[in-house]
Amino acid sequence: MSPTLPASARLAWWGTAWLRGHVVTDLLIDAVIADDATHAVAGLDPEGGTDTFVVALGRLRALGATAFGAAIPVEGDPVGLGGPRDFNTAALDVGEAVVVSGAGVGLVPERVGAAITWTAMPAERRQLPDIGEADRTLRAALLESAGALARLDVARWRPEVADELMNLRHRPHLDSPAGIPARCVDLASRGVQALGIVDLALEDDGGAVSAHEIEARRASLVPLARAGRRALVAACSPEVWPPS
Repeated sequence: MSPTLPASARLAWWGTAWLRGHVVTDLLIDAVIADDATHAVAGLDPEGGTDTFVVALGRLRALGATAFGAAIPVEGDPVGLGGPRDFNTAALDVGEAVVVSGAGVGLVPERVGAAITWTAMPAERRQLPDIGEADRTLRAALLESAGALARLDVARWRPEVADELMNLRHRPHLDSPAGIPARCVDLASRGVQALGIVDLALEDDGGAVSAHEIEARRASLVPLARAGRRALVAACSPEVWPPS
């Protein structure tokens, strides 16, 4: 399993570092685009055009942007969103978004092939999980889910998941720019790890011998998925970062 940060989390970290003078534009572009072909931004140009990523960054700075924060929402748990309805709906449809503090703008990514177009929409301030709360919740969820999956004999139907749960200290390395608190880098790594375990465990229901086992497996992973998303949002939302 080689989990990576979602595009919204990459933009949150590297965009904030850029706004705060920790990285130059070229590094920001390379980190956010990563393995994609290109990124563009629609909705900021007063004439209705689509901007290159560099031009859009300049527009957001001119609008007063002070930080970029991630949202990783799902139906029933719109973590990282604060409204309005249109922005929330768009973000829920794709499962992620970015809120640009100071500019009143939200960015929702749409992938087509190897390219992403971010659509800019009005966005409001949001309530966010506290770093400490997200950390504690994730630790508890990992223990709870590990115990539940062990009772379901995870090693029988998904040996890869059992291996991951036995090796929780081996966390994915995430490239982070200067200025990101070390505690947030660690929390994001564990959040990505948790979501990777969930995805792996749900990848194939063919190993379960009954509908009851399938449902029990999914139910055991709900708290871990929720905790992983909230950990990632807290770690990638400068509004709740500890003072540097």
